[in-house]
Order: sequence, then C-alpha cells, then structure tokens
Amino acid sequence: MSAQHPSRRNLLKAAGGLSTALALGGAGVVAAAGPAAAAVGDGFGLRIVERGETDHRMWYYRFSTSAIGWNPAVNVLLPDDYHWSGRRYPVLYLLHGGEQDFITFDREGIRAWTAGKPIIVVMPDGGRTGWYSNPVSSNVGPRNWEHFHIAQLIPWIDANFRTYAEYDGRAVSGFSMGGFGALKYAAKYYGHFASVSSHSGPASLRRDNGMVVHWANATSAALELGGGTVYGAPFWDEARVSADNPVQRIESYRHKRVFLVAGTSPDPVNWFDTANETHVLAGQREFRSLLGNAGIPHEWHELPGGHFIRHDMMRRDIDGIIGRLRKA
Repeated sequence: MSAQHPSRRNLLKAAGGLSTALALGGAGVVAAAGPAAAAVGDGFGLRIVERGETDHRMWYYRFSTSAIGWNPAVNVLLPDDYHWSGRRYPVLYLLHGGEQDFITFDREGIRAWTAGKPIIVVMPDGGRTGWYSNPVSSNVGPRNWEHFHIAQLIPWIDANFRTYAEYDGRAVSGFSMGGFGALKYAAKYYGHFASVSSHSGPASLRRDNGMVVHWANATSAALELGGGTVYGAPFWDEARVSADNPVQRIESYRHKRVFLVAGTSPDPVNWFDTANETHVLAGQREFRSLLGNAGIPHEWHELPGGHFIRHDMMRRDIDGIIGRLRKA
C-alpha cells in the first residue's frame, strides 16, 4: 500500500537514565541509559507499592506517585529472549482508551501480537477518562497523567530495563483516547518518539465547534475529576487546547513514522459507536490532508466497522514500528 493511498482492503532508572529535565520535553536524541539494574527499583518520583515479576514476559508494577491521587499501574511486556540475550531493545508505549486500563491490551492479545518480536511494550494506566493530560482543575486530588507518563514513567523504564533511551528507540501508539494521547505526546515531546500511531483516535480538537474538547471536559468531569475538567469550563484554556491539538502541530510530525486507522461504517444503532468513529474519521481526514499538504509521509487505513481495536492493524503497526526504530 502506498503511504498515502490505501488499497481497497486497507481503506496508528536511576542516574543512568534520562534526566527529569529531558523527560519534560524538547527535541534531539537522548543519551542511552546505563545497564539495567539487577532489580527493578524506585526512582523519578515513582515508589513501587506492588509488583509481579513471575511471568516470563509480562511484568507488572503499581506505583505511589505525587502526580496521581491513587496508585496507577503499568504492564511491561518483555521480548521472549530478554532475560538471556543481553541486548537493548526499542520500546513501544501503548496507551489505552477511555473506560479502559493498563490490562486492556493484554486482554486483547498483545502477547501473541509480539511473540518472537524484538520490542518492549509499556502499557500504563491513563485514568478512566484522563485524556493523557494534566487537567486545568480537579476536585479529587492530582490526576496529572501527562506528567506521570512523560516525566516519571519514561525515565523510570529507561533506568530499569535495557532500552534505547533515545528518539529512535521509542514509539507511541494508542486506541481511541489513547490514540489522541499518542498524537499529542509525539508532537509536544518531539524528541521522545520516532513513530506515532492512532487507532481510532481523534486528531482534531476544535472541529465541529470543539466537539472533542467538550467530550473530554464532560467525560473527565463525570468519571475522572469530580467535576473538574481537562481543558477548563465554561471557558477553555485556549493555549492548552492549541498545544494539544494534532492538526495545529503538523510540523511536529515531520521525520516521524505516522500510522492512522479509522472506521468507515460504525454501528448505526449504537449512538456511542457512531458519534465516536464518525468524528474520528472526519478528524483523521483533516489531519491527513494537512500532513499531505506539508509533504509529511504517513500511512493511513480506512476500514469497515466502527470504534474498536482492530487486531490486524495492531499487528501491522507493531511490525512497522519495529522496522522504524533502532534494532535490538
């Protein structure tokens, strides 16, 4: 398939790790971390309160962190040969959708999708409707998901596991709210990720009178922030919306692998499915048009169906990510 013209079938630890300052953003390549510690430990504002390391591949951690008012967790899926190879690996940060959690992609089949593949997959909590953001207001304590992921989790992963702590060593992908989070993180923290993918994730916040911003505010108020909001209500923090809006950050996707998936035929009886994927499709088309006009290569797929995780597209995406990132 052409990068911009799909076929009929294919119509997104420790001192040795990253410094906190670099983790907070900025472009350029970050130096590789030192050898991983013998045991995974605390650091970067994260204190492990629960762990599970008995499975050969899937390791689990729950943290106490001042960024979040409860203890969020992460699944770290290791390559089959991680424990004996001695190699470093590229990392995929895989972000779940709304009303999902860090276990979502394990339930969907991520172990099978990555069997035999040389990549670490990090799947963190992002809140029921956290929108991968530090909210404008919260009535339930801190819910600073963006800070947790970018300033704490990424350097913690690089310090505790054998990764390439650099631009060409990381990808970010996600589904739905997580697809938006992936697009947002890739643009705001340009030097962190060489590949970005959005599976049924919104790419345009302001279209249709700001439907996605209103949706983010409404869902976060109801399910995440006790009446607080991500972007501010009734008046938005306009600068924050612009900073997070993929279609207003087009140049931030240059020199990255960009992978987009949207459905063309959501269930007409299911209002949620129809409203979500119809808007996703329109926003992704707007985003793709702007990428094309800017001469920024991207791979896109429009496929039958609505708002769900497409396993075949996830597999295709993972293979493309491995092809783009630094080799293990």
